Amino acid sequence: MARATTRRSPGRRSPWAAAALIGVGLLITGGAYAGASAAMASTAETTVAAADLTVEDGQKLFQANCATCHGLDVQGTPDGPSLYGVGELAVHFQMSTGRMPLQMQGPQAPQKPVQFTDEQIAAIGAYIQSIAPGPTFPDDEVLDGGGSASEGGELFRINCAMCHNVAGAGGALTEGKYAPGLHETTPLNMYAAMVTGPQNMPVFNDMTLTTEEKRDIISYLLFLQENESAGGFSLGSLGPVSEGLFIWIFGIGSLIALTVWITAKSN
Repeated sequence: MARATTRRSPGRRSPWAAAALIGVGLLITGGAYAGASAAMASTAETTVAAADLTVEDGQKLFQANCATCHGLDVQGTPDGPSLYGVGELAVHFQMSTGRMPLQMQGPQAPQKPVQFTDEQIAAIGAYIQSIAPGPTFPDDEVLDGGGSASEGGELFRINCAMCHNVAGAGGALTEGKYAPGLHETTPLNMYAAMVTGPQNMPVFNDMTLTTEEKRDIISYLLFLQENESAGGFSLGSLGPVSEGLFIWIFGIGSLIALTVWITAKSN
């Protein structure tokens, strides 16, 4: 006897239809909400970034990120020096290179990824400048690289090469300290280093190097950054040390290999 086939009434829905409809609705609603939230967040971030931060904003940033070491009134603590007289130029140098906030105590603050935006750094610098004035930013002309590179090279070799190397490649100092390489340093930070004397660097005031002479040195360093070594492969611009090592390893090694080959050939 044939089994009777039960047919669903055309007007009756599957019990899974409601669940599927609810799931689709949730997906559409959730996707729309996530998209709207992301768009609003992006707009808010753009608005905050575009807005000029004030001195008060700089004070809040300083108190939240710097006061632990430098004190609430920038008077300094056992863990950090006073900031009276350092000015906004020193703040820009230390923070735009990632040296501050300091990661850990050591012989020297290392350069590391920057933790603040340009606007935040400028706001903190403006706050420091407002309560403890010091060196400030130079005219754009000083940083344009339009000075005399030849004069700057001579000044650099006299005043800077003993630490930074004649090619600006940097070098080791005493007690774990070092002079950093200058091949990626910005013109503003070159000027800031000469004026503020960070780490172990001496301060080159206008009595030591005039503003025009600083411009010449910056022009020379920019020339080094923009031009390849005229002598070919620079070997790190470390001078006779790397050159002698290269000759010893490859030159003497080649002679030894040639001698072994001639001996083996004759035998």
